[in-house]
Amino acid sequence: MGSKYPILTPNEILRALSKLGFQKVAQKGSHAKYKTDTVPVKTFIIPMHSEIARGTLKSILDQAGISLDEFLDLL
Repeated sequence: MGSKYPILTPNEILRALSKLGFQKVAQKGSHAKYKTDTVPVKTFIIPMHSEIARGTLKSILDQAGISLDEFLDLL
């Protein structure tokens, strides 16, 4: 039972999502907030840990409004 979601570092995820216009707007402790300036505004929080768990990546992509396939194409 393997997950389709890869285990990545925050920087790998952010490099891909920055291509969609996400920019850092705030940080509190180890959690950074990113959002777009498109309408509707899309926002996600990413923990700046050494690795992002698969479930957390799924949540980030859900919040960002992009599919796993779309995301994998951006990597």
